[in-house]
Amino acid sequence: MSNTPVNEDLFPADGRLQATIRRTTNGVPHITGDNLKSAAFGHGYAQAQDNVCLLAEAFVKARSERAKYFGPGPESIHVINDFSFKAQEIRSRAAEEFPGLSAESRALMEGFTEGYNKYVSETDAADYPAECRNQPWVFEISPIDLFAHYRILGQVASGALFATGAAFAAVPPGASADPVPVMTASAADSKLNLKRIVSDAQRLASEREDYTDTGLASNAWGVGADLTEQGRGALLANPHFPYTGHRRLYQMQMTVPGYLNVSGSGLLGTAIPLINFNENLAWSHTVSTGRRFTWYELELAPDDDLSYIKDGIKKPITEKTFQIEVNVGAPQPMLLERKFYFSEYGPMLAADLVNDAFPAWGDSGLVNRKPAAYTYRDANATTERLLDSWLQMSRASTLEEFQDVFRNCGTTFWTNSTYADDQGNAYYIDSSSVPNLSEGSISSLEFKRGVFPAFDKLFRAGITLLDGSTSTDDWVEGECGGLVPFDKKPQLVRTDWVQNSNDSHWSANPAEPLIGFSPLFGPERESLNPRTRLGITMLQNPLDSGPVSPGATAPAGQDGKFSADNLINVIYNNRSWYAEQFLTELRERCALIGTTPVNLAEGGSRTVDEGCAVLQGWDGVYNTDSVGAHVFRVFIGDYQNKLDTELTIEFNPSNPVATPSTPSSDNRGTADDAMLQSLAAGLDALDLGGIEYNVALGTVQYYQPSGLVPPGGTPRTKPEWRLPWHGGNGSVDGVFNAIGVVTSPVKEDTRLPRIAPDTIDDTAGLSDEPGEGWLMARGTSFHFGLEFTDRGPVAFGLTSYSQSSDADSPYFLDQSLRYSEKDYRQFWFSEEDIEANLVKQGEMTISN
Repeated sequence: MSNTPVNEDLFPADGRLQATIRRTTNGVPHITGDNLKSAAFGHGYAQAQDNVCLLAEAFVKARSERAKYFGPGPESIHVINDFSFKAQEIRSRAAEEFPGLSAESRALMEGFTEGYNKYVSETDAADYPAECRNQPWVFEISPIDLFAHYRILGQVASGALFATGAAFAAVPPGASADPVPVMTASAADSKLNLKRIVSDAQRLASEREDYTDTGLASNAWGVGADLTEQGRGALLANPHFPYTGHRRLYQMQMTVPGYLNVSGSGLLGTAIPLINFNENLAWSHTVSTGRRFTWYELELAPDDDLSYIKDGIKKPITEKTFQIEVNVGAPQPMLLERKFYFSEYGPMLAADLVNDAFPAWGDSGLVNRKPAAYTYRDANATTERLLDSWLQMSRASTLEEFQDVFRNCGTTFWTNSTYADDQGNAYYIDSSSVPNLSEGSISSLEFKRGVFPAFDKLFRAGITLLDGSTSTDDWVEGECGGLVPFDKKPQLVRTDWVQNSNDSHWSANPAEPLIGFSPLFGPERESLNPRTRLGITMLQNPLDSGPVSPGATAPAGQDGKFSADNLINVIYNNRSWYAEQFLTELRERCALIGTTPVNLAEGGSRTVDEGCAVLQGWDGVYNTDSVGAHVFRVFIGDYQNKLDTELTIEFNPSNPVATPSTPSSDNRGTADDAMLQSLAAGLDALDLGGIEYNVALGTVQYYQPSGLVPPGGTPRTKPEWRLPWHGGNGSVDGVFNAIGVVTSPVKEDTRLPRIAPDTIDDTAGLSDEPGEGWLMARGTSFHFGLEFTDRGPVAFGLTSYSQSSDADSPYFLDQSLRYSEKDYRQFWFSEEDIEANLVKQGEMTISN
């Protein structure tokens, strides 16, 4: 028996876990434990109460057991996922790394696991939500399973992108990618087409064109003492995440007296919240433009497709064999086996399927024009520091302590961090995991991009191609294990403001551009997205409500200084960058054309006067009662495709917010006016979608959850779940409060069915089912505005899709109704406020 004393901040001295869970307004849990493991125990239990089906499906995924429980899946996706995650060592590496984790990480994972297991073991399977009721795939887990789930979350912007076919289909010439049945009797009884699995993987590998797009977005502002009512810091946190699946954000407060007191929200399954505030500081995250992986072209050895030459030395491409189980409808699952191939960097890739610029394995390569094969290295292949980073951030009380997390090689994996504190500091850092290339490697990369347009095109699509024949292009290991260290990360401290809306670091505050960093952090001195331009405009002009909505409230109210209430209303003002740029001009052109038909690009003509009349009365924002917002949406959805040629003032990096701008005046107000032609095309789309022009946005744009069935079932919903939804598409509408349509037939990252639309092109997701409109399923999720005051932090916000995914829970739709009505609430933080706002039967104590 070990005589090492127990750290009682982390673990109970007697091994007994006990946590108190108190729920306040809208079911938000405030969890207290005498030690970190006990607090995590309560957290795991509370999350399971609210989201057990989503968590259970996540653990099945992390264990590579989707095919075992759900069958091969459409397009063999379960087989492909399961094998790919095994090849990426999702669970096996979790098992290897777990014993070496910090005591803090083990306390969090072990505690959360025990809390989840307590709920699962003491709840009758018939009482689970409909999606997993009486299902065999809801079971008790180990901390290794939870850690494996974290490894998948950590690789959202890297390895997960290759788990749908690119790794599965990678085999050398003459080798078969077909899985092999280990039990031939099962194979004989099965209708599983093994050849089809390979063709499905090959097709899926070719579907993704942009490896920089994870489908996630966010806005975050850190406001310093110069611009706040209290003369302290303030924060706007506005993640744009899925409303369904494993990346739902879950709000809670976690307290270990004398050790930790943090409030915020984390992805499902994370044992500590991730977007947080404590007594002294607050931060949010936005998806970074940084690169999470690099590709390597391997120069194959002569007459040997399973060896490569590096620095003149022959190295092997190794093989590993993996097995998975597949439910084929027989009494026993089929056991399939597949061989995968690896370089020193990681799994091999079927590069020719990912992008047709690449050769097949063994053909002449792009870099050295010799027989080649392709592989990748993942910056987030290890997730050992995932919980440590956020725990240390949560325990920090000053900017220096917060920065120390990243000085010590902490990482937020694929996000930036935007911060504010009670001393009035505003801070931005790209805190993500970015490969640390040498100056020579960066120079070579930039030279190739400048000389070879095809090479630059690959880079802009997210493929950073390096030369695997020389160690010159290897990552510089350094103090952070191959990742860029703290002193080379883009970061900025100010007392006015910093911001990020998913553009790169360089525009965190245009008054102090961040330039000269590794190109793997993202572009510099390039044009900004519309949310960034609108956000900076509001920060630079806090007393201006914009050119098309003069009656609206200014971003910082009447005094030009931001409060928590001002910041939540910045999100809810629903301003549109494109409306502020183009609506006045479009109205003038409408007046010029009148009832004269406009020529359509594909032939024919139509009038636009009815649409124009609606736009003349539109209030210029995307509120539920705004009449005309959807008409502008279908106009800009088409006109956006012309901006590169239509705008007459080019982008100027010295004036990044105002440029590019100004539509061409060619054919202005005539039948061949490009703006009016886009309006005509948009009105045709509304006609096709059966949508009237002169109606409020909330009648055609809505949130309506669906599901109620396990994988393979037919999803259902209820009419009363349909709620009017404010906001607009961030890239199409240019609305800061970004929301969006999702066309996936399953809840994101899961195999749980949902009702999903087929959509009309260039409309930001208008359903082609007449009268259905826009079904929103991602965007503004957990969000808040916060200010530090003499009394501590004060925050207002909501979780738009509500706390629970269980349709029978009182916390399933309650916050969604509040979001629909802009009825935000205060986030209770102090002990006095928590006790004063407990819901009925809102307190329980649990123990193991």
